[in-house]
Amino acid sequence: MRLLYGKQDFRDGVRGQESCWLLTNGLGGFSSQNLIGGASRNDHAVLMACTVPPNQRWNLIHRLEEVLTVQGRNVHLSSQRFADAPEEEGWKHLSCVEVDGLPRWRYQTQGVQVEKMLALDWEQNTLVVRYEVENESGSACALTITPWLQFVPKGQDLDPGQPFVFRDHAVESAGLRMRLFTNGRVEPLALRFQTLQYDYDVCDGRRAQGLTAANHRIRFTMSDGGRRKLEIVYSLEENVPSASSILRGAQRRMRRLEKQCGLHHPAARQLAVSADAFIVQRQSTGAKTILAGYPFFEDWGRDTMIALPGCTLATGRFEDARSILETFLEHERGGLMPNLFPEGGKEPLYNTVDAALLFVNCVWLYAQRTEDWDFVRRAAWPVMKRIVASYRKGTDFGIHMDSDGLIAAGQDLDQVTWMDVRIGEILPTPRHGKPVEINAYWYNALRILEHLAPRMEENGESYAALAEQVRESFTHQFWMEEKGALRDLVSGGPEDVQIRCNQIWAVSMPFSMLSPEQEKRVVHTVLRELYTPVGLRTLSPSDPAFHPTYGGEQEQRDLAYHQGTVWPFPLGAFYLSYLKVHNYTLGAVKQVREWLDALIPALREGCAGQLPEIYDGENPTASRGCFAQAWSVGELLRVYEALERPQTRESGKKERNR
Repeated sequence: MRLLYGKQDFRDGVRGQESCWLLTNGLGGFSSQNLIGGASRNDHAVLMACTVPPNQRWNLIHRLEEVLTVQGRNVHLSSQRFADAPEEEGWKHLSCVEVDGLPRWRYQTQGVQVEKMLALDWEQNTLVVRYEVENESGSACALTITPWLQFVPKGQDLDPGQPFVFRDHAVESAGLRMRLFTNGRVEPLALRFQTLQYDYDVCDGRRAQGLTAANHRIRFTMSDGGRRKLEIVYSLEENVPSASSILRGAQRRMRRLEKQCGLHHPAARQLAVSADAFIVQRQSTGAKTILAGYPFFEDWGRDTMIALPGCTLATGRFEDARSILETFLEHERGGLMPNLFPEGGKEPLYNTVDAALLFVNCVWLYAQRTEDWDFVRRAAWPVMKRIVASYRKGTDFGIHMDSDGLIAAGQDLDQVTWMDVRIGEILPTPRHGKPVEINAYWYNALRILEHLAPRMEENGESYAALAEQVRESFTHQFWMEEKGALRDLVSGGPEDVQIRCNQIWAVSMPFSMLSPEQEKRVVHTVLRELYTPVGLRTLSPSDPAFHPTYGGEQEQRDLAYHQGTVWPFPLGAFYLSYLKVHNYTLGAVKQVREWLDALIPALREGCAGQLPEIYDGENPTASRGCFAQAWSVGELLRVYEALERPQTRESGKKERNR
C-alpha cells in the first residue's frame, strides 16, 4: 500500500512530528524517526543496531543533519527541535513523503530537488541512505550530511565523557566499530555535541532531552544541470553489500511478502508487510520469535501467542510459525510458557497464565493449516499434555484448577493476565480469581487435546469429561442473564461484573462453551458498550472506574492502561465473533468489511503502515503507547484471512450441547 503525505501533514514542525515511519532488520534492530525526519523520542534512531538478537540494541545514529548549500546559502533539509539551539526547519522545503515499503522524502528549494531514501539490510546491522540530487539552480550546490551519534544501549543517556574515535572511515565507541562507505567526501570533525528536545516523550512524562555527538561529516558537490546520487552506508558488519544491492533487496523483499501472503485487499497486503517487522531472530534459541511492539517491547510469550496466527499463518509464513513455537517449546517450565526473555543468560520470567494455553491453540491452528502432524507428535504433544496436567494440579503464581474445573490464578501482587499493571503495591485492575478469557482458553485447550489424542494414538476421554465440567461451571458462574454478558472475573469482588472486552474471547475461540443465543448477546453487548472504529475499550464508559484519557506521568498512564483505554487487538476477536454469530451472511461480511475500511486511515496516523498499541478511551483519534504493535497487526490479518479464505473460518467444532 502506497502511503502519501503532503504539505497538510507537515504544515508546521509540530504537525510533522505526529506521525513516524519504521524499518526493521529481522534481528530486533530498526530505523525510525518522525515524518519530517527528526528525533522526537529518545527511542528514535536512524540506526538502532542489535548486537545480540533480539534485545541487545544500541542507538548508534540518532539522527542525520542534512544541509543543502546553493550560492553560499545554507538550507537545512533536516528537521529537529533542540533544548539549546534554534530549530532546524527542513519541513518547510519538504514536498512530500511516500512510504511504500521503504520511506522516501522529496525536497525542493532554490532550484534544487533532493530525493532521499532509506533501507536496512536484512538480518544485518547495516543502514543505507541514498540522496538523488537534481540541480537546476544555475550554480554548483553541495549537500552536507552530519550523523549525530549516541553509541549507547537503547534507552540510555550519552555521557559527555564517552570517547568517540573516527579513523579509517569508521566510528569507534563503547566497544563497537561502525564502518562508513560512501561516494561523498568524508571530513573528520572535532568532537561536538547537541542536546535534542524530545517533544513526544515530554507528552508522556518521559525524558525531555538527549545528548548526541558528531565527529565527522560527508560532503557531496555537483555542478549545475546535473543529476547525481550520494550513497552512504553505515554498518557493524564485516561484509557489506553495495548501497544499490541493499535497496534492491529491500524492495524485492517487500514485494515478496505481499505475494506470499496470498491476500488481495490492499490493506491486508500492507499488514502482511507490517507483520514482518515483528518476526525476528532469537540468538539464545537459534530460532524465531515475535517482538511485541516498537519502540518499547521485547518478545513476550502472551503477545507472541496472540500475534502468531495472524502474523505467520495468515501470511503463509509456516516455517516461521514452527520456528517460533520451537523457541517456546524449549523454555516450557512447570506447564508455563515464558512471559519475558531476559538477556545475559538469565532465566525467563513465567508470570503469565495465558501464554501456555494460547500456545496450545497456536499448535492446533498451525497443524490445521500445515498438517505437520510429525511436529505435533514429536515436539508439541508432550508439552501440551504437561501444560494441561500442570494447570490441573497447580503451578506457580497461584495458577490451579478449582474443584469446579475452572482455572484460578494470581496471588499477592502477581498480575498474570494481560491486564497486568502494578504500581508499587497497587493493582489498578485486580484480576485474582477466575478470569473469563483464561477459562475460555482452558476449555479450548481441553477440547484441542481431546481431538488430537486419537491422532496421537491416545485416549482423549478424560479431556472430554473435564471439558464438559468446565462448560457447565462456566455457563453457571459467568453468565449474567440480565446484562446479556459474561462476568469479567469470578472472585467475589465488585470487579466481577464490570463490562470488559475479555468476554469476547469466549465467543471467538475455536471451541466455545456458550449457546448461539448467548454468543449473540455477548457480541451485541461488546458492540454497544466497548466498540470504537479503532479498537475495543477495556472498560465500559458507564463504569465509575472508566479513565477517558491515557497520558501524563507513568503512574497516570498505568492507572488508565486497562481502565477504558482502547486497544486495537481485541477487534480481531470481535470481528470474527460478529461473523460467527451471523453465520458469515452477506450482510455480516459487508458490515465487517465496512468496519475494516473505517480502520484503514489508522495506517496513516501514528506509524506509517502499522497499527499501534492503544488509543484514548473517550476520544480515540490519536495513537498512544507503542507506535507499532504485533498483536494489533496480527489480529486484523486473521479477519482479512477469514473474509478471503472461507476454509480457514472453522478451525474447530462448536462444542455447545455435548
